[in-house]
Amino acid sequence: MSNSESVAPKNKVAVVTGAGRAIGLGAAICKFLARDGADIAMWDWNVDEAGPIVEELKAMGRKVVLCQVDVSSRKSIEAAAATTRSELGPINILVNNAGISPEEDFVDISDEELDKVIDINLKGVFYCTQAIIDDMIEAKWGRVVNISSSSAQTGAKRMVHYAATKGGVIAFTKALAQEMAPLGITVNNVPPSTVYTDGLKSVEDRFPNGLQGYVDQTIPVKRMGQPEDIANAVAFLASEASGYITGHTLSVNGGRFMG
Repeated sequence: MSNSESVAPKNKVAVVTGAGRAIGLGAAICKFLARDGADIAMWDWNVDEAGPIVEELKAMGRKVVLCQVDVSSRKSIEAAAATTRSELGPINILVNNAGISPEEDFVDISDEELDKVIDINLKGVFYCTQAIIDDMIEAKWGRVVNISSSSAQTGAKRMVHYAATKGGVIAFTKALAQEMAPLGITVNNVPPSTVYTDGLKSVEDRFPNGLQGYVDQTIPVKRMGQPEDIANAVAFLASEASGYITGHTLSVNGGRFMG
């Protein structure tokens, strides 16, 4: 090992935002990180469905804390960070997964809608990372993984506000990666394509010929993404094996965007 390589802490603590849905990216990410030995802090505004996920993580032998968090509020985030540190210890992995993906014709997007998407999808990433990054700086080791979107890479009609915030997440990733790299902290992002989650189930009937028809037209591998596809990529970027990767956009999209 060279003198410039940072040493991972023995006890890893991961915060995953937007982790409360039973069928969702956050829950799958929690399971993969727990599999790899991290204790888990699940942060979400809606924690009503999170009980079974908490029990599953505990059955894997991991410590778990569940926090109700509004990622658009610094006060809420700071309270959750304090609780997480108190119960689990310093935080060295952060997965910024929380987000909303509304659809609206561009000319109809109101100031209120625009502000809400920016506050959650972009400011939330900024606030959560600021609240946690000092732990990583002190440890001289850390992993930040942001969930962006292939919509930021390709564009997406009726989702201009959403795509713009996710494009901001990609730029945030690159800029912060340059600043944190000398400190032993990597910052990367994963832009999913169409992934079958609770959120997608709720709009399935809006696609002509169903979701499979949409997939056949847009996804070269001809299948829907699964939360586990994203979780696998996140777990790699959060691991010690990815220490020479930073500022990277790891597209997990079945070939929808190749670049």
